[in-house]
Amino acid sequence: MTLSDSAVHSSTRAAVPYGQGRARGLGADVMGVHGVEMDNLVALGLPVVPGLTVPIGSGAGLQTRETANTVIDLLEKLAVRGIWPAVRTERRPMLMHLRCSAPVPVSALPPAISVIGLSSRNIDALVEVIGRERDIYDSWAANLRFVAEGALGIDTDDLDDLDDDHPDSRARVPALLDLIETTTGAPFPADPAEQLGLAAKAMLARWASPRGQRARCALSLPEDMGIALHVRALRLGSWNESGHGSAVSRDLDTGKYAPHGVFHLGVRRTDPNQGPGEPLTHMPGGTQILDQIFATLEPHLRAVAKVEFEVRDRQLALLSAGALEHPGPRAVTNLAVDLANARSIERSDAVRMVKPDLMQDLLHAQLTVTGREQLLARGLPASPGAAVGEIALSSDRALHLAAEGRDVILVASETSPADVPALLAATAVLTSNGGLASHAAVVARGAGRPAVCGVTSLRIDPRAGTVTADGVTLSEGDVVSINGRTGDIYVGAVPIRPAEPSPELELLLGWADEIRRLRVRTNADNAEDAATAFRLGAEGIGLCRTEHQFLGDQLPLVQRLVLADTEAEEIEAIAALTHAQQSDFTDLLRVVGDRPITVRLLDAPLHEFLPSDGHYRDAAQAARAAETHESNPMLGLRGVRFAMVQTRLYPAQAEALFRAWMTVNSEGLSPKLEVMIPLVSLPGELAEAIAQVDRAARDVAADTGVKVPYDVGSMVETPRAALLAGALTADAQFLSFGTNDLTQLTYGFSRDDVEKTMLTHYLEHGLVSDSPFAVLDRDGVGALITMAADAARRARPNVKLGVCGEHGGDPESISFIDSVGLHYVSCSPRRVPVARLAAAHATLACS
Repeated sequence: MTLSDSAVHSSTRAAVPYGQGRARGLGADVMGVHGVEMDNLVALGLPVVPGLTVPIGSGAGLQTRETANTVIDLLEKLAVRGIWPAVRTERRPMLMHLRCSAPVPVSALPPAISVIGLSSRNIDALVEVIGRERDIYDSWAANLRFVAEGALGIDTDDLDDLDDDHPDSRARVPALLDLIETTTGAPFPADPAEQLGLAAKAMLARWASPRGQRARCALSLPEDMGIALHVRALRLGSWNESGHGSAVSRDLDTGKYAPHGVFHLGVRRTDPNQGPGEPLTHMPGGTQILDQIFATLEPHLRAVAKVEFEVRDRQLALLSAGALEHPGPRAVTNLAVDLANARSIERSDAVRMVKPDLMQDLLHAQLTVTGREQLLARGLPASPGAAVGEIALSSDRALHLAAEGRDVILVASETSPADVPALLAATAVLTSNGGLASHAAVVARGAGRPAVCGVTSLRIDPRAGTVTADGVTLSEGDVVSINGRTGDIYVGAVPIRPAEPSPELELLLGWADEIRRLRVRTNADNAEDAATAFRLGAEGIGLCRTEHQFLGDQLPLVQRLVLADTEAEEIEAIAALTHAQQSDFTDLLRVVGDRPITVRLLDAPLHEFLPSDGHYRDAAQAARAAETHESNPMLGLRGVRFAMVQTRLYPAQAEALFRAWMTVNSEGLSPKLEVMIPLVSLPGELAEAIAQVDRAARDVAADTGVKVPYDVGSMVETPRAALLAGALTADAQFLSFGTNDLTQLTYGFSRDDVEKTMLTHYLEHGLVSDSPFAVLDRDGVGALITMAADAARRARPNVKLGVCGEHGGDPESISFIDSVGLHYVSCSPRRVPVARLAAAHATLACS
């Protein structure tokens, strides 16, 4: 709807009709966010309530009768030009509704004021039209109360006493009118222009009050920020044919298009708490008009739409419309796919609409939290998902309860390889120590178990069988619920909503795959994890940690090797280890099929393999264990260093891998083997380790007549390896950046220790913006990766470069990795969809 230029010219210095601010190039700094919103709705051709905007800084002008009359005259013309046959009649007076908005979205604005223009002269006629006397008086009472307090200076205590004495609004209104006249010496004006001026004064006073200033301060907004005032005609009609409501375009549980909301019969009141309302299906005239509105809004907003509307005599007009905040991943995903399928947007735009972090909520179960739960403690969100179970304070207890078919949560100060069987049997793990890269976190992520680590407030007493946090003590066997996405732990059972990946998600990820440059692999050590990752779209295995194959029942095999006292014992232990690992490799390679797999030879601190209970076969074995003690095992005899000392280990592992390849190759499969040497710092270490692997390949070929194809490369997890990447590439056909240890060694941080002690302090004080173990540090670690990648490509142009740390599943880190030009990322199985989408976002950001 528009007016002639002459009709508008005399009025728009005081007010701008909805729809004309856009044409004049006025933005939110003049019109407020609501004024811009209504302008956009008019431009889309959608039905809006007749209204206008008094620009920021001009609101006080409404307090002059001439200006207020001008605004009302303009509003009347807008209403007549709209869908109203007549206004300002005795039977249908044109009442007004006043609201405000700031230049930016603000949650602490003054409340709206309704039924401006209502008086003793017209209320009887209005009651006759609408038919609900109580409803009208409720609205009028709220209006009078707000204006009396904000514009007429009437004491709040007097108003409160009046409310208490007159709970029924039909008696409260005359009492309010008497109080206003007694206090001010003049009756409350019946003239709509005077009422509009008082309403504007009250609203601006509330915004300028100490209460409003505190709200702006809390939101870090400028103290002198102004507000625009928005005056609209209040649509009135018979009770059964008119009302107001709100709706959203989608069912937020399923994500499907299904407008739903509430509808209230009668006059829209100032009071925001108007009861539950009725379903939209009870709305006069039905919901068909909402279908047309949402069909326009969703493609325009590229978001789930929410609207507020009024209905008068079965005709609907919008009060506001915009994007719904936090609609949930299902709704966003389905919307993106629906819009692309309808050709409203391109597929690339659909991919852009879905943020990678949202994937976690679709791929993992979630606690259904109402806010009434008892929070026990909060830790680091180490592995996403939700679980409810009984507390078990030892691995034996967890295995026992799980064997009985009960859900159990393993609670420990920290875990070790000996705890893996219990961790896998449990529904979740909870540790008081450790961080996002701790043993419990890594194993839990790989196995798809929820985990919360580093719960420093948790006190575990295994002897007493209790855990205590924040004054609450629970016993072994009590039930707790954990949220691995947020790190929250609750007392008792909280309902769980299972993961529900949808066909729409699969379709969207397929579009992402067509866009992205980075390949996505997975970190998987066994056939089950690999199968899960491939089902979620992984293109290969970027990290098979062979030490994880020696957990559980096979842990004694490594212990025998580490604690071997004679060469004969060592040879015997190596033979047993090779046989067991060949079987594991065979099962894994069958699942890998023809995909690539990077197998990292043994890399774990030796202390992790020693008996956790300290029990040894005899004194000699105990002495041998004591000899292996290291002050700092993470920087001690591990990785390639152990292979330099124990020269039979890497050839044995390589032989097991090559013989497993021969088995699956005879079955028609050809996995692309990549053998990786860990913790390299010296080019000589790498050359010697590669020579060990090559000797194993020659031995297998001599024994079987089969030459197994493989590449060999280096893990880059020490700063020195990154600095010497060009020299390493003389022997290495690929480099894989182990960003967990590379971050640890670059910072000089012990990741488990700093996450539970100082990292929170650093984050709170702005020393770091994110945990460097969660989001890749671009300035330090990233600089090393960039330098190493450039040097490696100069030395060997066809070198393959990847990342196999947990940063490979973090969207922000993936953006950086893509910019450096690496070939792939590798992450835990259930983060593969996140990485696929994040890689597509990284590509789109460059286009």
